[in-house]
Amino acid sequence: MLTPHMDEPEGKDPFSPKISLPLGQNHPCHHREEARTQQALILQPDDKNCLVARSKCYVKMGDSDNALRDAEASLKEDKEFFKGLYQKAEALYTMGDFEFALVFYHRGHKLRPELQEFRLGIQKAQEAIDNSVGSPSSVKLENKGDLSFFHKADEVKKGRPKGLIHPLRREMRQQNKKTPKSEKTAKQLLGELYSDKEYLEKLLKDEDLVKGKMRGGERLQDLILNCITYLDTRTEFWRQQKPIYARERDRKLMQQKWNKTRQNPPSDPTRFVLKSLEEIDAALTAGNAESSLKKAREVLKSVQCWSEEVVPNKKEVLGNLHSCIGNALIDLGKMDRALDNHQKDLDLARQCKLPEAKSRALDNVGRVYARIGKFPQAIDAWEEKIPLASGGLERTWLFHEIGRCYLELKRHTEARDYGVRSLAVADEIADEKWQLNACVLVAQSEMKLGNFKSGVAHFERALDRAKVLQDDPARDAIQKALREARQRL
Repeated sequence: MLTPHMDEPEGKDPFSPKISLPLGQNHPCHHREEARTQQALILQPDDKNCLVARSKCYVKMGDSDNALRDAEASLKEDKEFFKGLYQKAEALYTMGDFEFALVFYHRGHKLRPELQEFRLGIQKAQEAIDNSVGSPSSVKLENKGDLSFFHKADEVKKGRPKGLIHPLRREMRQQNKKTPKSEKTAKQLLGELYSDKEYLEKLLKDEDLVKGKMRGGERLQDLILNCITYLDTRTEFWRQQKPIYARERDRKLMQQKWNKTRQNPPSDPTRFVLKSLEEIDAALTAGNAESSLKKAREVLKSVQCWSEEVVPNKKEVLGNLHSCIGNALIDLGKMDRALDNHQKDLDLARQCKLPEAKSRALDNVGRVYARIGKFPQAIDAWEEKIPLASGGLERTWLFHEIGRCYLELKRHTEARDYGVRSLAVADEIADEKWQLNACVLVAQSEMKLGNFKSGVAHFERALDRAKVLQDDPARDAIQKALREARQRL
């Protein structure tokens, strides 16, 4: 049995439903939740919380009339039931009655001023009204011209020739006519539904079809017209909520604000850049490449607008940002654009003669080339990086990757040589993981060169490393390769 609670525990959202509400529009949960609410209403037909819950379901399903009916029923015994007031306002807002919705948002806000839902409701209803009729401040009336029309309304009415249309009515009629601009606006607002509207309008032109009737006796023409009317109503509703011109205006305002921010650097540009780079790197590390990419591009645009006086090491910062953008694009699988950004990083590093930045850029350029199968270019980039490599771990990785590229190109002697160099560095730093990787590379190369005894020996050593590391997949793969190598030996 579903028992809605009348009182809310302290600290919880008073609007949170006691019965789970739908997950999204046109979701099957709408009907399941409505059914469950119906069961509760059978047991407690006048329970105001259940009525509000069902009203919410109706709103999600697009049934505004029933939503309003239930919301009003919840207020029957208690006119100050704040949940009912809020739900009535929501239903009215969905129906496009923004002025009445605003009235009930204000009533609820007066009763429960601490609730954010009423404040947001007032704001969105007011914005919808302004978008529909315009803000009063934008209307300027001028007291000029012939105003005798208002004093002689009867004379004008009597003297007006038949068929003469008042200019205002003519303008309204012209607005209702289809124009390329209005159709473009409707297409933008309706989205995928616009093609349905066009299809329905084509059906109306089929005279034989529209004369037909449904099994229930309803005429097809009426059904089609009702559907078109509904789509027109929703178009107008969405237009009033946020018309196209308002969207374009907001976009321009945001662009102006962004340009102003970019041209006026923060008080501490160095701190801003360092903090931004940390955020970009953190987002990428967390697996959110889209967020990392967006942030890096925003900061890049800002820094590009600043002078060398604001950021003395501007080119170095730009190279860093291009590197971040390239790494995010690699994660997103956009290799061509990633390569372009890493190449820009490399060019800036060469211009400024920055060894560390050059090493980083060559590393990334090689990675992209290897990922897209351009192994000669990857080898060129990584071999140029060898003198810049710092530390044993970077060198053992670098020698191994170059060796793998040579192996892919079937240049087995070079692959073995780089494998041996990678193994030697791995032994120096006692890194068991790279000892394993290098041994496998040398073993594969030796087997291709026909040096089966050496190949078996390196596979055996690799197997020992896999067991120490408890790397079961690697151990199984090496055991299989070792069996085949022994057979050839």
